[in-house]
Amino acid sequence: MGEPFIQQKSTFLAIDCWQKENSSLVAGFTTREGGVSQPPFDSLNVGFHVNDLDEDVQKNRELIAEALSFPLNQWVGSEQVHKATIKKVTKEHQGLGSRSLQDAISATDGLYTKESGILLTSLYADCVPLIFYAKNQGIIGVAHAGWKGTVQLIGPKMISLWQDREGVPLEDIQVAIAPCISGNAYEVDDLPIESVLKVFPEAVEKKIYTENERGRYQLDLRLLNAELLISAGLKREQLLISSICTANDPRMYSYRADGGKTGRMMSFIGLM
Repeated sequence: MGEPFIQQKSTFLAIDCWQKENSSLVAGFTTREGGVSQPPFDSLNVGFHVNDLDEDVQKNRELIAEALSFPLNQWVGSEQVHKATIKKVTKEHQGLGSRSLQDAISATDGLYTKESGILLTSLYADCVPLIFYAKNQGIIGVAHAGWKGTVQLIGPKMISLWQDREGVPLEDIQVAIAPCISGNAYEVDDLPIESVLKVFPEAVEKKIYTENERGRYQLDLRLLNAELLISAGLKREQLLISSICTANDPRMYSYRADGGKTGRMMSFIGLM
């Protein structure tokens, strides 16, 4: 299968195959293009926490809301802290985190809902965005998987919650891995590798990382998340995996490539 994230407008890429199956579904990943933010946040930064002007971030979000036909008062966002806390979202949470970080759901890296009229959102500049969907149950979710959230098993935890708490059959769950940093561009030291090996001893065999000439490691977080989801019971055909590297694609923000001062993109999913 080819690249699942298809650019539909300058402002976002859509999960085309999911949306073709369900016309009420909106799902995808924003780019850095088509907004009003000034350098180094140029131009469609949606992160309030990066020292961009709040009014520019709000305008960028309004532009995306218009492009998606999903108003801001129906968006829900969280304060992401690189852990594996997941919260169920309902209509009472609509609007939280949409116009300010101050009212975002606190200390939470995963969100899911069974209700329509809610756009779940999550922010990125290299970390792995996981987008969850079970069509037959009308349940959707997002999870932010940096290396810390990944080794805390945020992806498999979402799968378990859906099975145990919501009664979703494993075979009905689909997961899309959105654009993120590639293994070739993501160099780490010993600590992340030690943490990976604790939760996934097969990491060497599966070529999750390789040692480079500097005595450090190239870590493929995208592949690691895919393998952890498969270990949780998903079949490979239940996964959609983007090949886009945020560090190498000019449409994307990258914390690594941009030297730490940059904007944020957004994964999103909602049922209208």
